[in-house]
Amino acid sequence: MSFLTSVKTTVMKGEVEKYIEAVRAWEATSDMNGYFAQTGERCFCFTGVFKDKDSLVEARPQMIAHLDSVRDLLEEISADLGVTDPVSGNIVSKVGY
Repeated sequence: MSFLTSVKTTVMKGEVEKYIEAVRAWEATSDMNGYFAQTGERCFCFTGVFKDKDSLVEARPQMIAHLDSVRDLLEEISADLGVTDPVSGNIVSKVGY
C-alpha cells in the first residue's frame, strides 16, 4: 500500500522566493513523487508519496537534511511542533482523476 507524508510550513517575511527556489532545487529521492503547494501568502504544504512506509523511512534522512538547509527561512509554528507540522499515513483511497 502507498504511503504519504505531508508537511505544513510558514515562511518568514521576505524569504518566500528564497524558500521556493530552495525547494525547487532540492534533489529529492527517486522513490518519492512530491507535490509542493503555496496555501497562503507565506504558507506552504509539501506532500511526498512513497510506494510504502519503508521507502518513507529510508528517505527521512534526506528530507531532514533538506529541512535543515531551509530551517532558518521558516517561522516556528509552536514550541511543540517547531517549524513544521507533519503528518504521515497509509493511502486508503485515490479520489478523483
